[in-house]
Amino acid sequence: MKNWIQKTLVVAVALLTFGIISPNHTIWENLLDDKANQKTISSQNTQHTYSVEWVDDRPSTFIEDAIEIAKEQSLLKFGSRIGPVITDEFDEIIFPKIQEAIQLSLIDMDNESLKSLAISENPSGDHSEKIFHIYDTVTGSDIIRFHVRTDRKPQDGYFFNFHYHTASDKFAKHFTLGDIYWSKNMPPKWLS
Repeated sequence: MKNWIQKTLVVAVALLTFGIISPNHTIWENLLDDKANQKTISSQNTQHTYSVEWVDDRPSTFIEDAIEIAKEQSLLKFGSRIGPVITDEFDEIIFPKIQEAIQLSLIDMDNESLKSLAISENPSGDHSEKIFHIYDTVTGSDIIRFHVRTDRKPQDGYFFNFHYHTASDKFAKHFTLGDIYWSKNMPPKWLS
């Protein structure tokens, strides 16, 4: 390789990588055509091979992501008509319980099992309950389902009942997260 091309390349890489790749690195030595053969012959006895493998041993990675996506899906479900009215109370009372439910349901899973989990998108609209589900992408089966139901209590008005169901009891039990009062008037449809 021409000397001026090599110098230009070294300067360009140094500027682009903010000096992370140094000019005297082994990669630069191999770029020299006429010197590459000589260096290979003289360094064959001392040549080392390195491999890098990224391992993420943190089991909480999916859990942290799930909590963030849970918040987004919840706000999406509320829409622009319900959201501004209940978001503050949801953030203070309901969402910490959603976080806790996610953590308790998934914390005992191994890393391989966590890697196959996903969160459903597109919460149900109209008067349907579904906010989001956490499911296994391999089997397609749900692990935990988060819902909100509109309840009408006589003389009190309408409430939003936040709850979840787990696969451990085949989604039979209703785990209440809390209620948020709407008003005596019927609330708008979800996603509106």
